[in-house]
Amino acid sequence: MTPTPQIPAVRPSAIAGYHDWPAYVREHPRHQASTQSTQEFSDALGVPGAGEPPEVTVHWEETYDGATTSQLSWQLGFGPRTTGWLVRPAGSPGPLPGVLALHCHGGNKFGGADRLVELPDIHPSAAAARSGHYDGRALATDIARRGFAVLAHDTFAWGSRRFDLSTPPWRTASATAARQAQWREDGVVPSDADQYNAAAAFHEDTVAKAAGLLGTSLAGMVAHDDLAALDILAALPEVDRDRLGCIGFSGGGGRSLALSVLSPRIRAAVVTCMMTTFESLLPDYLDAHSWLLQTPGLWKLGDWPELTARSADARFLVQYALADELFPKDGMRQAHGILESLHGGTGRYTGSFQPGGHVFTAAMQDEALDFLAKTLAF
Repeated sequence: MTPTPQIPAVRPSAIAGYHDWPAYVREHPRHQASTQSTQEFSDALGVPGAGEPPEVTVHWEETYDGATTSQLSWQLGFGPRTTGWLVRPAGSPGPLPGVLALHCHGGNKFGGADRLVELPDIHPSAAAARSGHYDGRALATDIARRGFAVLAHDTFAWGSRRFDLSTPPWRTASATAARQAQWREDGVVPSDADQYNAAAAFHEDTVAKAAGLLGTSLAGMVAHDDLAALDILAALPEVDRDRLGCIGFSGGGGRSLALSVLSPRIRAAVVTCMMTTFESLLPDYLDAHSWLLQTPGLWKLGDWPELTARSADARFLVQYALADELFPKDGMRQAHGILESLHGGTGRYTGSFQPGGHVFTAAMQDEALDFLAKTLAF
């Protein structure tokens, strides 16, 4: 009897939801920076060039407790549509200083910028991220109440820009099966966000591999989305394009540093709980961080704090948490010393050491808001 041939299962896409990503990178291979120094950094990350300026759609707008919030969306040249929120002080005609609020990694890719904005209905995953990482505060909305126009957007691979993992690629599916078995054994009923975030944590390696194959990186793709959002912010009629800043915690802090180097528009950058030396991460802290921090070859340009010297004229507030479990204290101290040696006497660098762990505390947020107000001549 002839055995029945086995028909192989259809192999799921490793980049579902982003089938047009490779073509976009081929057509826009290189971001054109304003200086050679910036170009070197952009090329190290593999930041793609920009496509056509996207058309921005306003979906709704409402005012609550002194802040007016508008939900926006735009379509970049690949992948899902981007959702963002513009928050500004109610009744202020502008033009206002503008701030790009950059959400953290947080192991939560189900959501994105929604963790930073007061919304009529907040998703439980966003509420958990806000409670666990931001001291329960809606950072973007708080900044707006201080007199800024703030844009908070989902970046590449987060929130509205996340990959479709409903049918995960085989390696991701295999890894998440073990997590699901553990949930069953523990009697845990995971939410949709829990299940997505578990899969996305494993899938990040696949995204990094795909990015490398395309000549870019996870950080480079995130920077692409962030540059597009900065262009959108600068073009808004209620924004003063000569007074722009950015702020981020953890992975968002890395995004803030990268954006300050890539765009000469940035005058003020807050980097919170995301500064150390590369060497201090080896070997004990390497596994604590995602591909968003660890771009292959970046160290050839100099150490993480040395990248600030490639920024046109941004002023930096770097906030360190002394009990941060993701960064060694010696590495943070070394980074602070490098930054002081680079910018001492120029007024471009302020280093602030705070007690506590990997959290953007209310006190740190207040300090950051004061810095933005002072630096953007408010």
